Amino acid sequence: MDDDFLTQFQAPFQDEIYRAYVRQGSKLRSTVTQSSDVGGSSAIVFSRLGEEHELQLYDYYAGDWVDSLDELKSNTDERAVIASAVAYALGRKTDELIINELDTSTNFAGTGADGLTKAKVLNAFEMLGNADVPDDGERYAIVGWKQWSDLMAILEFASADYVGADELPWKGTQAKQWLGTLWMPHSGLTLTSGVRHCYWYHKTAIGHACGSEVKTEITYHGDRAAHFINNMMSQGAKVIDPSGVISLRCLEA
Repeated sequence: MDDDFLTQFQAPFQDEIYRAYVRQGSKLRSTVTQSSDVGGSSAIVFSRLGEEHELQLYDYYAGDWVDSLDELKSNTDERAVIASAVAYALGRKTDELIINELDTSTNFAGTGADGLTKAKVLNAFEMLGNADVPDDGERYAIVGWKQWSDLMAILEFASADYVGADELPWKGTQAKQWLGTLWMPHSGLTLTSGVRHCYWYHKTAIGHACGSEVKTEITYHGDRAAHFINNMMSQGAKVIDPSGVISLRCLEA
């Protein structure tokens, strides 16, 4: 396959993968402080207190083999499937970076001896208030699916009598506003010895930097008579305001 074909194919395919990554890749990137188009191997981000923090950037890759780019170029559905799979893999890596940083939090609301109870939620709510974490619409809480079920059993979370019909968790995307916070379930949270690590945090408490958005490189390998589509990005994450992250450890039987 000639270089002109690769050039003509690579740019629009890269755009399709990037759009898929933005649309359906990371669930958590928009919930933290961002620094984009960073040059070099590190980045500077700022906490809500105006403090400067440096975080390291690392390179990540997701690739796959394709036997015929001619067929892929003309098959929109197949191209969309590959773009979606790549976006999912890279998005999960972005979320993993953020979750790994959240796991460093030592601000515990309750213990891992029980599930996500109303008492544990209110304890965390008090901790955020006592730390003067802004109640400005930029608080987020991520929990496992078991804990989402626990929340559904809390009347104040699931009943229209308390939150109104527009905020019910039963409709559409599994995310909802409660206690001035956007709550959402995530399947990638750490599970250790039957205890799920859930978090309630402010957007400015965690920094995420991107040195390179998702890029695509296509090379032909004659020994396999196939093309390798390699996708890459450069990112990093760091907790920059520990007081703005509350850890809710929940027993998951």
